[in-house]
Order: sequence, then C-alpha cells, then structure tokens
Amino acid sequence: MSILEKYSAAMKNKDEAAMNELLHDDFKFLMHKSGNTLGKADVIKWAMSGDIKQDKIRVVYENDEVGIHHAFVTFDDGNVEAVMAVYKYKDGKITSLETGATPIPK
Repeated sequence: MSILEKYSAAMKNKDEAAMNELLHDDFKFLMHKSGNTLGKADVIKWAMSGDIKQDKIRVVYENDEVGIHHAFVTFDDGNVEAVMAVYKYKDGKITSLETGATPIPK
C-alpha cells in the first residue's frame, strides 16, 4: 500500500496512530486557499474531528519523493471542495502538504 493510500485510509478511519506514523515530526500543511499553515498536531486533531470527508480519491502520481492526489472533500458545514494536494516525502513519511481547493456550488 502506498503512502497516500495509507494516509487516505487513516483519514477515513480516524486512525490517530497511523496518522502519527505517517506524518513526519517536521510536517507542515500549507492551505493556499486561506494562506494558513498547520503543523502535525493540528492536522491530526482536525482529521480526528471528523470534519473532513473525502470522496472519489484519486492518486494522480506518486514516487518515493512526492505524491499528488485529487479528492472531493465535504466539510461538516456542508461546503464541498475539489481539492488537489501535493505531498512531499522524507524517510518514508509525509513532510509537507500543499492544497489548492475549488468550491463546488451547493
């Protein structure tokens, strides 16, 4: 199973232990839409909250250094976004994540 497949499963199953294992201690998440940057603990807390529901997840490309995936994400507030995500890897863990999101009309 690839890193992105493991990450998607951990998000779906709210598997905090797997998230801790997959995300590097220096992990940073840059959300281009808002300009916010989150660290490892922030992302794990958000993932465990259940606010993020991914559908139609598609790995576009992945190797030992990077992964790119696209998904439709529904949030608890009812907003849906098409999200393109780029992950960088180091030592078999995710060190950074950058996303671009397009709102999907309700």
